[in-house]
Amino acid sequence: MKSEKKMIRRNDGLCFKPLASYWARGLFCCLVFLTLAAGTAQAQTPWPQVAISKDGTPISYEVFGQGEPTLVFVHGWSCDARYWRPQVEHFSKKHRVIVLDLAGHGHSGLSRKKYTMSAFGEDVQSVVDAAGGGRTILIGHSMGGFVIAEAARLMPSRVIGLIGVDTLANVEYPLTLNAYEKMVAPLKEDFVEGSRGFVASMFLPDTDPALRDWILSDMSSAPPAVAMSAMEHMMNLYITKDAAKIFQDIRVPVVCVNADLWPVNIEANRRHMRSFDAIVIPKADHFLMMNQPEIFNSALEKAIGMILGKSVP
Repeated sequence: MKSEKKMIRRNDGLCFKPLASYWARGLFCCLVFLTLAAGTAQAQTPWPQVAISKDGTPISYEVFGQGEPTLVFVHGWSCDARYWRPQVEHFSKKHRVIVLDLAGHGHSGLSRKKYTMSAFGEDVQSVVDAAGGGRTILIGHSMGGFVIAEAARLMPSRVIGLIGVDTLANVEYPLTLNAYEKMVAPLKEDFVEGSRGFVASMFLPDTDPALRDWILSDMSSAPPAVAMSAMEHMMNLYITKDAAKIFQDIRVPVVCVNADLWPVNIEANRRHMRSFDAIVIPKADHFLMMNQPEIFNSALEKAIGMILGKSVP
């Protein structure tokens, strides 16, 4: 981003937000989005709620529907709660559904100096504590897979399972520092163009062009400082081999609903998790919950059933 006056295009075609007022003005836009996007799903409260994370950062969230277990949806890198639109309406018919914006994303505060997976986990904890409720399943897309793992470590008595969405394909993945530097070099040189190129590789040729263009424009308009900090701390988990260590403290089942773009190393994951299973959707891309919502929702229902079948009452 070349100037703080550059317009932030993280919107639904409803509003454009200058960076300086991104969070302050965001609550109104969040309400408009959820009213339009959730369809018949009704929020429990008429306004977006704000929880305060451990470091004082305000975290925006919404609660829909009723019924346990509560499903908490956590977005991925440079995304926000809007990426769960098709799931809010579908799952809030039978479950209490919570969607949130992690710090530095969407309508949450962005004053944090470092955007680590553990701090993101505290964001999730703050929302779950503020919203209340009983048994909870955490659902995380992409980077959100590590976020929900960190959150589960903080809430062992409440979380009964984790569901990753196109994530956690191999917690033993041997990423080197040199490979990481090559990967992020284009983003450091020109974040907008670099991030567009980075994300473009996550689509299939037959992905809906309108959805593809929306995601590319939206993610490339994320605050660069936030995005690069989150990327660094996420990838460092692989470089230091801490990605696998996170799960050694988690005593709940893990299920992933993944696209078939990248292979899932079930054996590697099971070496570090209490239990691990994967549902792989063929001919799907990284944003399968948006571009194949019916197929994805059916798979997610199955994953929830698998968690319930293995969880301790």
